[in-house]
Amino acid sequence: MESGPKMPSANIIIIGAGRLGQGLAEAIATAGYEVMLVDKTTKLAEHGIRRIGESIDREIGRWGLTASDKRAIMARIFPTSDISQSEDAEIVFEAIPEKLAIKRALFEQLDKICSKSALLVTNTGVLSISEIAEATSRPEKIIGMHFLRPVSRVPLVEIVKGLHTDEETFNKAVQLAEMLDKKWITVNEYPGYVTTRIIVPLLNEAMHVLMEGVASAEDIDEAMKLGFGFNVGPLSLADMMGLDVVMSWMINLLDELSEHKYNPCPMLRKLVRAGHYGVKTGSGFFEYDEEGNRIGCNNNSHDEDKKQ
Repeated sequence: MESGPKMPSANIIIIGAGRLGQGLAEAIATAGYEVMLVDKTTKLAEHGIRRIGESIDREIGRWGLTASDKRAIMARIFPTSDISQSEDAEIVFEAIPEKLAIKRALFEQLDKICSKSALLVTNTGVLSISEIAEATSRPEKIIGMHFLRPVSRVPLVEIVKGLHTDEETFNKAVQLAEMLDKKWITVNEYPGYVTTRIIVPLLNEAMHVLMEGVASAEDIDEAMKLGFGFNVGPLSLADMMGLDVVMSWMINLLDELSEHKYNPCPMLRKLVRAGHYGVKTGSGFFEYDEEGNRIGCNNNSHDEDKKQ
């Protein structure tokens, strides 16, 4: 990461200004705390902050926040590309892509930069906390906090202990969850934890039902919402999560557990290969406008599957 000028100090650092990092920064700033958002370049971090502003604008449109709230929240978020800003941080969140090698490399770097008392948090839905922690000289101080998106609206966080995570670190994570007004559950490390392991087979089966022509995407989602009380249907949920992320979870769980139920549906593989990742690209199982509102159904891949 490129170095930059000293920015206003913040006790909380988030590394990764993608959608997850944006959601974390918004939640932390909304709770009244300053936060620094770090990415490979300051431009990327600034782009992340602009996206946070757009997210808040949508909340204002729903009467959830006011313009005054937005000004206060945005004033608490600072962009930078200088990872050395983590030196004095009390809390460092990692919110980079779900790839073990790059997460381990980042934590190895943070281990050299951060104070020994810092809480180092990885946000992953499937990867091993212990394997990430092994890249540091302080595995007992590394913990997982799996926030679900959108972070500002989903009240749950999974607090995941690695094999060596100590009680002091766990208690700090609990305090952090409560600071953000999140309900938390304790998870002992195992592939997929609780939420990912349970939701992935459901999403995969919904995709198979669509691919096999049993029902339309709209009707599959409607059935699950009305029949089982889901707020969001499984195909819409997959689009919101990011189809590339969902597929990476499936592949990781398939590798770890060797269970066929985690083998990604061919339709999902096709959409990801084509760059249709869901809401963030404007197309997945459904079509979306620039603000993420659903505007229709993507029938292309389904039609092709039925022809084969």
